Amino acid sequence: MTRILTALFTMIAMPALAHPGHIGEIAGHNHWLAGAAIGAAIAIAIWGAIKGKKEEVEEAELEEEIEAEPQEA
Repeated sequence: MTRILTALFTMIAMPALAHPGHIGEIAGHNHWLAGAAIGAAIAIAIWGAIKGKKEEVEEAELEEEIEAEPQEA
């Protein structure tokens, strides 16, 4: 019986999915801090993505300049 239940629970296991949909309903509690943390994480991720793209463009421009300059032997 234990093996059957273990196999059954293994087959129907699903990940827990969190969403901020109920923050408005529980605004009286301290859950607004979780909303602020989620917003901060999103802002940091966007900032990192934008900064990373700028660095890649600068590196590509530098490589193009190096290739464009003639090298003397």
